[in-house]
Amino acid sequence: MESGGAAAVEAAAPPSVLLDDLMVSGEERLPTGLEELDRVLGGGLVTGSLVLVGGEPGVGKSTLLLQVLLALGGSGIPVLLVSGEESPAQVKMRARRLGEGASGLRLLTETQVEKVGAALERDRPTVCVIDSVQTLWTPNAAGAPGSVSQIRQVTGHLLRIAKTQETTVVVVGHVTKDGYLAGPRVLEHMVDAVLTFEGERGHPYRLLRAVKNRFGSTNEVGVFQMTGQGMQGVPDPTALFLEDDRRDSGAAVVAAVEGTRCLLAEIQALVVPSSLAVPRRVGRGLDRNRLAMVTAVLTRKAGLRLADQDLFVNVAGGLTVEDPGADLPLALAIASSLRDRPLPEDTAAFGEISLTGHVRYVAQAGKRIQELARRGFRRVLLPKRSLQEAREQGIVPSEMLAEPVDEVRSLLRGVFE
Repeated sequence: MESGGAAAVEAAAPPSVLLDDLMVSGEERLPTGLEELDRVLGGGLVTGSLVLVGGEPGVGKSTLLLQVLLALGGSGIPVLLVSGEESPAQVKMRARRLGEGASGLRLLTETQVEKVGAALERDRPTVCVIDSVQTLWTPNAAGAPGSVSQIRQVTGHLLRIAKTQETTVVVVGHVTKDGYLAGPRVLEHMVDAVLTFEGERGHPYRLLRAVKNRFGSTNEVGVFQMTGQGMQGVPDPTALFLEDDRRDSGAAVVAAVEGTRCLLAEIQALVVPSSLAVPRRVGRGLDRNRLAMVTAVLTRKAGLRLADQDLFVNVAGGLTVEDPGADLPLALAIASSLRDRPLPEDTAAFGEISLTGHVRYVAQAGKRIQELARRGFRRVLLPKRSLQEAREQGIVPSEMLAEPVDEVRSLLRGVFE
């Protein structure tokens, strides 16, 4: 049978199976030796998975993964590092700086993915780190290393290796100027987990987030501190991000939930008269669209005169807060700076602000209140429904003054007037 001058290809229908008939063992996880990394992964590396780790240059991706390989190799687990960016001497110097023994770690400096696959077939490592996927290439695809076609082919080859050999492959990816992973979006769709490493250059703290994780939650966050001996996990991040007990005007404390932990941080705002036709709105550590929305609500619903003011907002310590519960302390910090009046001592807040000027419910109020009480805060401003939920759970301490908030306008009037 022919169609359009070409013979039609008849494919035999593959057999299907009943889902109930499949015998699947529980997923095997390999602890990395770094508790913060295991927290983000959901307990450790899953055998045969393909993990992508992205981040800006110099944020510490290579250092973190080298620490993992050194820890695993030192415990007798076969590991392999494929370096396409650093020479063997550079990797050796980095390992010495980390103060870890390199016993059990094998190193390969190669960029052709077929040769990397042959080395994986020969050595059969349990974990392999590719640094980085943009340096690998294959003669089966057009374009230079790092191009869309090359990355697609290379990632597909590594995916087949991970699944057929049950080798856990971790690849390092570059990011663009906008902070997104470089390469085609198919790269993120093909891998099992996507981790992003964040951090300000002037701060020693780094945050590891899971953007995608087929084997665990994407809500967890790991906190690391850059030291002379590499990346060190921070079990109590609040002690780092909330160092100063004094609160000047323009500062407010937020209780933000990231995964299963609550982080306390200080949101700082500076409001100054603008000499520009369009005032500046500069935010660091917060979503700029969220900043613009809260500023608009304060102008329209709370009566603050911000149209001719420059606004600068920062989360102290280099922390990035994505929790919508940061809206309320952000509004308090802006109002405090505009009126040059500090908030009352030992006061914190959390709550989402709607476009109508009301303060909306945010989840896990009990966890936030418990962390605030542990840190010595005696007053917390929060949505009514969140307070009701916490009281029903019996979490609000008797010594803490928990004040329900309904509208931003009435709150600012009560706090600053």
